[in-house]
Amino acid sequence: MFSRLVCILSFLLTAGFVVPAHAHDPSAWGGLFRSRDFGASWFPADAGLFIGGALGVAVHPKDSAQLLYGTDARLLRSKNGGRDWTTEAAATMAGSVFAVGFDVDGKSALASSGTRIYRAEDGANWQDILAPGGAAPARAFVRSLAEANRIYLAGAHGLFVSDDKGRTWTKSGDTVLPDNAIVSLLVTPGSPENIYAVVDGNIWLSADGARSWGLRGNGLPVGRVEAISADVAKTARLWAAGAAQVFLSDDAGSTWTGYGKPMADAGISVRGLAVSEDGGILLLATHRGMFRSVDRAQTWNQVESTLPVHLESGLLMRDPHDPSTLYAGFSLGPYEEMWRRAEQGGSLLARLDPLSLAGGLAFLVFLIVIGIIATQWLVRRYRGVDAASRLR
Repeated sequence: MFSRLVCILSFLLTAGFVVPAHAHDPSAWGGLFRSRDFGASWFPADAGLFIGGALGVAVHPKDSAQLLYGTDARLLRSKNGGRDWTTEAAATMAGSVFAVGFDVDGKSALASSGTRIYRAEDGANWQDILAPGGAAPARAFVRSLAEANRIYLAGAHGLFVSDDKGRTWTKSGDTVLPDNAIVSLLVTPGSPENIYAVVDGNIWLSADGARSWGLRGNGLPVGRVEAISADVAKTARLWAAGAAQVFLSDDAGSTWTGYGKPMADAGISVRGLAVSEDGGILLLATHRGMFRSVDRAQTWNQVESTLPVHLESGLLMRDPHDPSTLYAGFSLGPYEEMWRRAEQGGSLLARLDPLSLAGGLAFLVFLIVIGIIATQWLVRRYRGVDAASRLR
């Protein structure tokens, strides 16, 4: 009887304070998700992992099964399309990894922590490359389409260019571009290629290898642009999002017109944009989850089911090998806060209130003490009952 009573007591003490969370439960965790039908269905791409925030993903240019994945706690690599993941550079790159990328042939890779930029040759030996101040935490690494060795870095304070596959970097547009975060970066083919950077809510264009820059915002809401994306079929066609509205340009960004209808929530913040080849299906990664339209942006619906509906979506990327395959990332905490903490040299742990932690610990100790006292009382009581029974 005593052993049964102890089991019941243990269950009662733990049942109220332990909440089961499954590795694939979108209501409990952030993480990386993949769709192979342009957003109609989504599945976890980091199965078996418990990820607080998905910050960056890169697909190997020669092999779609090889992935680099930056999270709020570590850098991960997969060689089989996300079925298995291994931790990269645990001793060198501890903590959040905000952006990742491969060079044009996939032989070298890049990653950004909150304070540094790292490079690996042949997938190993990650080293700090001593990038200029303002580069980290990077928002993205984007390969040039014209120069094999060139890579662009969307930095926390400006745009940076490397002409040796990320070994060294120089700042671009130092006296022209605002000295703030490049929140969205796009390179489109041409001779020369066009480079579009979204900073301070406006789109800047360079058509000469990032040497000179000019504004491109005719028809866009001034200071409210949040994301830019290329069209799958037409080189001169671009898509942008801002002020809860999608915009279209058919002249490489010189002029813009609204596309479809604005979203119902005027205060929504867009982090990523993807549009199908025919312009019929659109996806927006926002601070309130993922939204999808299947009628040319006439109506918008939040994507539910296997995607988190209450978490921020800060990552939306198209697989370069397959236009219908998309990657989306979600975070338990606000992305803006993570970027801000990184710039200040903090970490996600700094968000925790010491007083709250102390209070929670004290409450846990209180529960343990009460459990011990209750167990001892029950032991004494039933021992007394057993002794009385034997005397009878």
